[in-house]
Amino acid sequence: MTDLTTRELGASDTDAFMAVSVGAFLHDEQDPAEQRFRAIFEPARSHGTFDGAEMIGAATRLDVDITVPGEVPCPVAAVTAVGVKPGHRRRGVLTALMRRQLDVLHEQRVAPIAALYASEGSIYGRFGYGAATSEAHLVLPRGARFLSTVEVDERPVREVGADAAPEVVERCHPEVAARRVGWLSRADGSWRVRILERPARDGEGGVRCAVHPDGYALYRAKPEWTVRGPAYRLHVQDLAAKTPRAYAALWRYLLDIDLVAEVRWDKAAVDEPVVTMLADPRAAARQVVDGLWVRLVDVDRALAARRYSAPVDVVLDVTDAFCPWNAGRWRLRADSSGGAEVTRSTAEPHLRLDVADLGAVHLGGNTLVQLARAGRVAELEPGALRAASRAFATDTAPHCPEGF
Repeated sequence: MTDLTTRELGASDTDAFMAVSVGAFLHDEQDPAEQRFRAIFEPARSHGTFDGAEMIGAATRLDVDITVPGEVPCPVAAVTAVGVKPGHRRRGVLTALMRRQLDVLHEQRVAPIAALYASEGSIYGRFGYGAATSEAHLVLPRGARFLSTVEVDERPVREVGADAAPEVVERCHPEVAARRVGWLSRADGSWRVRILERPARDGEGGVRCAVHPDGYALYRAKPEWTVRGPAYRLHVQDLAAKTPRAYAALWRYLLDIDLVAEVRWDKAAVDEPVVTMLADPRAAARQVVDGLWVRLVDVDRALAARRYSAPVDVVLDVTDAFCPWNAGRWRLRADSSGGAEVTRSTAEPHLRLDVADLGAVHLGGNTLVQLARAGRVAELEPGALRAASRAFATDTAPHCPEGF
């Protein structure tokens, strides 16, 4: 068998990278999404695995910020376009890509955490990623009523042309994202390709933009007609509101559009407020799936980057078979302000867990108590589990409303 090599890519490798992506995901070579991805592809942030001169595996990343608990921005390597060509699987190609990517993130101190969406749930745990957020595929019927206590901002929601959407989004999104755990920064502009310019699917029309003085909603409409009349489907692409009243106004607008049978959002939060605003909460159909998978590249830097909900002083015995620089005992001390100090320790550990479990709780989407009940966290000092679990917990569910 030919020896495989893995290296950083250059501009001349772009076509080969795209060929790997097309092949790995069984796409058509002329897929518009693949063509648009070229606009945001950065060879310097990408790696390829080669069998001789042929690239057979590839991975890249976006370098953005993610809001972590405490409303703190933290650099994150948003890993994407990871794939191996058919016919070359089970040869260690993915392992080589993950190995090289994480080594670079660690050695160059690019970001203390990495995050990705997993095409299959069994893949990335072996590389130290933990399922850190969940998201809801949310469907609401047209006209769904709100509780009488819901305050809806009376200022009107207006439609603007798609050409005005970038300015609207880029003015509002940063303020909202700074307060929402799991939301990504958009300074790199890649969101336009991933959301605004994404080709329409399944008969959907182009992106429409509904604007409120304190928020916006991007959505697409799929025309459908039945013997009883119109039954359009609205598909929310992006929604942000600075206030609860503006949020209610945007949802009221979407739910009251004529011709529509239902409104769908595939990347809603599991605790999306609109569900608890409904007079009949059963009107909301929800399917919950895993969202972001998080990997602590450097345990000390990652744990110190977020804030904690309660004071804690705990020694964690961390296993990390894939990134051995993380393995061992770490003392996490957080004060009443939420700030933390993380240092190596020789003290007896209070909890034992894998780095993937730390990834799973890092944004607050899971609790240490929850993982302990599943046998994934061991309490070595009575009382330490509950105290640490409370410190890692967040008031709202973390949520990333965009794919990458």
